[in-house]
Amino acid sequence: MKTLFFKLNMVCLVIAWFCNIAFAQLPPTVPIWDANTVKLTLKKIGTDIYAIIPATAESETTKGIPQATTGGFIVGEKGVLLIEVMLTKRLYDQQIKLIRSVTNKPIIYAVNTSDHGDHCFGNYLLPTSATIIQNEFAKDNLAKNYDGIKQFMVGLFGAGRGIETTVYRAADIVIPKNSNLKVDMGGGKVVELLNVGTAQSPADLFVWMPNQKVFWAGNPFIAESPAIPWLFDGFFLEPAANLKKVYDFLPNDAVIIPGHGRVTNKAGIKYTIDYVDELKKEVEDAVSKGLTLEQTKAAVTMKPFDKGYVLFNWLHYNFNLPNAYKDISNNKKN
Repeated sequence: MKTLFFKLNMVCLVIAWFCNIAFAQLPPTVPIWDANTVKLTLKKIGTDIYAIIPATAESETTKGIPQATTGGFIVGEKGVLLIEVMLTKRLYDQQIKLIRSVTNKPIIYAVNTSDHGDHCFGNYLLPTSATIIQNEFAKDNLAKNYDGIKQFMVGLFGAGRGIETTVYRAADIVIPKNSNLKVDMGGGKVVELLNVGTAQSPADLFVWMPNQKVFWAGNPFIAESPAIPWLFDGFFLEPAANLKKVYDFLPNDAVIIPGHGRVTNKAGIKYTIDYVDELKKEVEDAVSKGLTLEQTKAAVTMKPFDKGYVLFNWLHYNFNLPNAYKDISNNKKN
């Protein structure tokens, strides 16, 4: 009986999570970016190491215009390790064309850095011989809630973009929380896949090449200023701690490919850390004064960080601030 109650409770929590996303204020524009028009381009980072970046990222990231998903690939001795598989077949096919412009080697690994569809929905298009690697939570959540995540993606990125026709394909290898996996691609190209816990969502996975100092940051570090983090998965305190841990881990000369922006460096992602630190400080102050959530929203406007990012108000007032208030209030009670 207890087991049945636990399972029903977990189902209710999942439904509540999706309802929270579905009925929160919609973003100012839908689609946030249009998968039917995005053009992906190739940027060489080092020998046999490439980033895949939206063509508009270089000119629009610092203007506060949201960008499509970034990715990349590493060419090893026996094949290719692909990072992200994109949201739709149209975008996946662009990736493959870019890969084939530099190598005919097979894709032997595909890494999803999140369970959000723009990072993993293309899995079903991979060759059957490719090994898919995910965070353990990501595999479990996708297996149980693929249709719900699909509707979440349609809500953000619009119908008629090819999202509806995607098909679930399970990961082959999973990395548990607080664990990592090293993949040796040969020729000194070692790829470390890091699951440090929730940095945006419990499904996060970071990709790090220690010898070349190249880092795929995924959704936790969306882009440079004026972008702020997308903390809409219901968590704040754990992401705040893990974002700082990851930032401190990176060397100053690391090359960083954010989840949705142009290639940058460690200084380029500092804005995310500064925003989260200030939000934590101001919400803690509001909670200590006994302010309600609505009073806290009125008080914690974070105007110095509102520098033109199109999604600032949507993210800050509907997700980031409420999740900070929830976690900090609960932490105070405990």
